[in-house]
Amino acid sequence: MSETKNTGDKTISVDRKKTLSLSSRKVEQGTVRQSFSHGRSKAVVVEKKKRRMLGPGQTDAKPDGAAEPEKPTVTIAKKKAPARRGNLHPTDATPSPAPQQRTLTDGERDARAHALAEAKVREEADRQRAEAEALRRAEEEERLRIEREAEERRAAEEAARQAEAAAAAPSEPESASSEPVVPLAIDEPPQPPADKDRKPAARRDEPAAKAAIKPARRPRAVEEKPARRGGDERRRTKLTITSATEGDTERSRSLASIRRRREKEKRAQMQVSREKIAREVTVPETITIQELANRMAERAVDVIKLLMKQGQMLQINDVIDADTAQLIAEELGHTVKRVAESDVEVGVFSEAADDDDATDSRPPVVTIMGHVDHGKTSLLDAYRKSNVVSGEAGGITQHIGAYQVEQSGQKITFIDTPGHAAFTAMRARGAKVTDLVILVVAADDGVMPQTIEAINHSKAAEVPLIVAINKIDKPAADPNRVRTELLQHEIVVESMGGDTLEVEVSALKGTNLDKLLEAILLQTELLELKANPDRSAEGVVVEARLDKGRGPVATVLVQRGTLSVGDILIAGSEWGRVRALIDDHGAQVREAGPSTPVEVLGFQGAPLAGDQFAVVENEARGREIADYRQRLRRDQGQARAARGSLEQMLSNLNVSGRQETTLVIKGDVQGSIEAIVGALDKLATDEVGARVIHSGVGGITESDVTLAQASEATIIAFNVRANKQARDLAEAQGVTIRYYNIIYDLVDDVKASLSGMLAPERRETFIGYAEILQVFNISKVGRVAGCRVTDGTVERGSGVRLLRDNVVIHEGKLSTLKRFKDEVKDVVAGQECGMGFENYQDLREGDQIECFRVEEIERSL
Repeated sequence: MSETKNTGDKTISVDRKKTLSLSSRKVEQGTVRQSFSHGRSKAVVVEKKKRRMLGPGQTDAKPDGAAEPEKPTVTIAKKKAPARRGNLHPTDATPSPAPQQRTLTDGERDARAHALAEAKVREEADRQRAEAEALRRAEEEERLRIEREAEERRAAEEAARQAEAAAAAPSEPESASSEPVVPLAIDEPPQPPADKDRKPAARRDEPAAKAAIKPARRPRAVEEKPARRGGDERRRTKLTITSATEGDTERSRSLASIRRRREKEKRAQMQVSREKIAREVTVPETITIQELANRMAERAVDVIKLLMKQGQMLQINDVIDADTAQLIAEELGHTVKRVAESDVEVGVFSEAADDDDATDSRPPVVTIMGHVDHGKTSLLDAYRKSNVVSGEAGGITQHIGAYQVEQSGQKITFIDTPGHAAFTAMRARGAKVTDLVILVVAADDGVMPQTIEAINHSKAAEVPLIVAINKIDKPAADPNRVRTELLQHEIVVESMGGDTLEVEVSALKGTNLDKLLEAILLQTELLELKANPDRSAEGVVVEARLDKGRGPVATVLVQRGTLSVGDILIAGSEWGRVRALIDDHGAQVREAGPSTPVEVLGFQGAPLAGDQFAVVENEARGREIADYRQRLRRDQGQARAARGSLEQMLSNLNVSGRQETTLVIKGDVQGSIEAIVGALDKLATDEVGARVIHSGVGGITESDVTLAQASEATIIAFNVRANKQARDLAEAQGVTIRYYNIIYDLVDDVKASLSGMLAPERRETFIGYAEILQVFNISKVGRVAGCRVTDGTVERGSGVRLLRDNVVIHEGKLSTLKRFKDEVKDVVAGQECGMGFENYQDLREGDQIECFRVEEIERSL
């Protein structure tokens, strides 16, 4: 192989010594274009060698010793312009003296194989397209043939029917019968010559026979008319080489025309089958236009058009009210079913009474009520054989508690309520959930304000009342005094001829406790208390609190059904799964029947005292109801805050200078917080008041301290404490935390704080009158009035009013008081003196001077 000088361009060179002659084997050259990435391509010259095909018995004889000729080596030319045009030879005619030869690289060999594979794929795709086109033409021809046969059969049947009608018609007059009758032609009309300017046929799918024949009522001569352009002429396809060579000049319908006809038929069928369906549409209080259209199965555009006709320009995602949605639905032919958001609560509480066959007797629920320190809790301790009073702060009950005792094999549920004036709401709740009220009145104290309040609560709840006259063991006890005072409140006991049971007891000595239980059981038998235990539980929340380590804990009283561990509860705006049930003795139980008080663990948050609870079927239902109630409570709170702000603004306009103390209240139970807030609201006046910006159950946290620091508030802690982080933050921020465990101490301190904000009362005291006899002008002093004191006493520095004709001319202060030339402290009636006013000189003879003293007195709430 000869070497050539590299001039920068690579050319294809073939060793002439090793080139095969054309006589031995034919060699053809071809060009293959290779495609690369980024749209680049390159033309490659390849050689095609045809092998000699040997027939039967032939052999490829080669002379002995002749070596197989070497295959020529092809070198790819990378000329810039000639390579793109496919010309791989040099442009100059002078051959290279020694062309360079080399073998193909692996990349070039792979590119050549890739180009050959692409060529084969294209050839295969072309072959498949040709076969598909041939198959389509065959199917089209078969379809046209079937249509032509069907049209011919219809034309023949039509001609036969017309011939039968002509034969059955009555004979005409001879003049008419002499006319020759031309038979109806059913052959294809002659094809008119193709005209470039002719108009297309109006209906291509109309049969040729119907286009050429016009039926008549009676047989008569039919003139031959030129055939309309239609029939087979309209079924010609476009002129192709195949149709021109085969001589098939018939025209068929195009695929687009067939496709349009099928779509038209499909739309017609859909319009026929799609009838207007009137639906019952459920419409909530608010709904979007898109949701309303989906429920009606209508287009949202149609709904928007109706709204535009009514003058409302709305979008598809806008919200409309229930009345507008009802008008739209009725306009479109649908019926409307109005629902409210509160419908999620439907079915939570069963209002239907239980069947008598399914009910069993239940223990009575007895509420002990009365004035503070009359022995309510001590009486209950005597039954429970415990000492609850020793654990109460200040010896008074500040929480509502529920206990259960057993007497003669029968259980009795007791509810103990506080007697302090602040716990009115607790006593009201106790009266609502009870079957019987025991009114405890101390024999040595008589009827007190909270006793009267308990009587009113029991009357409002319409429950029976038993009077327990306690502390009869004291020397000052007088039970008859209690009976007499009860008469003033329409309570007539049995010993005085009434129908109210009364029992004289002593909780400390244990006197007549069994008689009180017998009276309770006797009253219970008259009430015939029953409940159905075989149903989902319902009841009321007696108390709720946050317990460290156990989370929200609610004391509930089951009224109907049986509450079990694992039930899903909804109470007010809180829900939860019952994780544990704890009875009044601190033991865990698996279930609680009617009239049983238990503590429930598992709520998501502490419910409010007095909320009713019920068992729901699943968590989704409980969460839905809780979310709705939380949203409703939040909206009501915002409305109340807005209303309060407006009222406060108006009151501030009327009463200027009102001062308020801001408080953050944290307590141990919901009932205590409710009582504290209610007691503080009663202390408010037009001048001062306590504003509670936050109240909650649980210990004091850092967020509470941050809130108090931002609003300059004082934190009130009732039976709770602050954690270490909250205490450190309070000391750093200067926030005051006050701890209380007795409610009346808390109320007294807040009352004293509010009293200190009150402006002192200015009280004016009259001391005397004086009459001006003569006015003197004294240099460096001014005008001085010579006066005589007519009544009382005139004091230096006191307040004075100048009266002229019984009209107050001036009010000021007395600066000068002299007798003769000496300054004196006071002048009594009947004496004369000289008087001078501060910053006032208009004094006249005959004017009256009124002297008074102003005293400031501290005020309290």
